[in-house]
Amino acid sequence: MASRTTPHPLEPRKKPGQARSAATVAAVLEAAARILETEGFEGYTTNAVARRAGISIGSLYQYFPSKDAITKALMLRETTQLLADVAAIHTDAGGRAGLERLIAVAVAYQFRRPALARLLDMEERRLPVGEEVRRIGEQLLLTVQRCLDAPDLAGTFRSPSAAEDLLAIVKGLVDAAGDRGESDDAALLSRVHRAVFGYLDYTPS
Repeated sequence: MASRTTPHPLEPRKKPGQARSAATVAAVLEAAARILETEGFEGYTTNAVARRAGISIGSLYQYFPSKDAITKALMLRETTQLLADVAAIHTDAGGRAGLERLIAVAVAYQFRRPALARLLDMEERRLPVGEEVRRIGEQLLLTVQRCLDAPDLAGTFRSPSAAEDLLAIVKGLVDAAGDRGESDDAALLSRVHRAVFGYLDYTPS
């Protein structure tokens, strides 16, 4: 007799196939987001999410086998717009302009819902969501590389790891600002600009 495959605890039990099911899943994810924003991890339970979403706990478990599965789905929801914004970055106006846009997108993502972004960053380090995070990182890295290959930047000094370095600079500064609970997006934008373009404009002696 064929054995049944046990669903991965971070994967949804089923994907919504109808508008009503999609609305239920959307309500669960937004309820989870609002609880994390207002109560943090202490108030974040499946029962609390179900109550806030206006559904029974049984209905919630029809879609998500665990709280961590909700968290993973929420991470993917939050990065969907980020990736769409990154994919829309073009280098027609030059690689420098493309990098400026990428920095603006990263900072805007952090400050759109800062409390949620900070907590999801923490959960990203805890949960085994490496494959999804890797794909996001690859998309970001490709965008940075396209900017570096644009005519206005192609002749500048850079090491073979320049794209990785620049992405690490942006992510490191933005994530650190989130961890500190910073609220001044203009100040962060300025700091990331100085770090990224200081790196690019450096000329070795």
